[in-house]
Amino acid sequence: MAFGPIDRILHRLVMRRWARIAASADSVSLDALRRLQLRAAQIRQVTDRVLHVSNGRLALPLIGSNSFPKPLHSDWSWRPQLWRGPIFPPGRASVESKTKFGPEVTIFHDCRISELTVRQLRNGLEDDLAPYGLRLDVFKFDGSFLSLVIDLPDSAIRGLGRKHLLRMNATVETEKKLEIFARLNVQHGPNTEQMVRELPLGDRDLSVDFDLAYTKLNEKRVERAWIDLIFEGPEMNQVMLRDVNFSRRPRSEV
Repeated sequence: MAFGPIDRILHRLVMRRWARIAASADSVSLDALRRLQLRAAQIRQVTDRVLHVSNGRLALPLIGSNSFPKPLHSDWSWRPQLWRGPIFPPGRASVESKTKFGPEVTIFHDCRISELTVRQLRNGLEDDLAPYGLRLDVFKFDGSFLSLVIDLPDSAIRGLGRKHLLRMNATVETEKKLEIFARLNVQHGPNTEQMVRELPLGDRDLSVDFDLAYTKLNEKRVERAWIDLIFEGPEMNQVMLRDVNFSRRPRSEV
């Protein structure tokens, strides 16, 4: 992209043209106004995209940051793309079940009528480490479950064994107190090991550990792993997930 003299001249010409169009919008024919509306919408779609990306890249924390505290001797760590960089579109209303947000995160629920709004927001608090957060606004909820499924990458299961502890850190803010559970699922062959942990209520910064020693994991057949974040009774509540990240470490030998 060039920002030289020619670019400045073209920009001034375009701005003058649209200023004249805006000034005459009250008096042009309806047919002409419809054509102008279509062109303006096309321009707005492109400029909204530029503003969305630039607002994110020019703010702190830096986009793409994978920085967060990790336990000693961690051999793997990861922050999902949803909390690391911008997704597009950044939000949706009346979210249907199985809607994906970025490459790793999917919403699941069984509501007949969805009154769930989800939006990615740029973090800007002084103690924020993740560049982005995810806000869930739940109004009337006529379903029996609401969960956020996070698919762990291949690097998480490479070399994964029963000697490992998997930690999930989360920074959570809720409008009202809410029970949140984290369930680790590890598929090995035809079987799936599951471990459930309740996130402690009242704390903003949360950590839960999954000790794979208490599973019957077949280390040679691990195929995939994912985390379910389960929200109990989410009706008329706002949940802000300012950060979600993971790390893995071997257990100390006795």
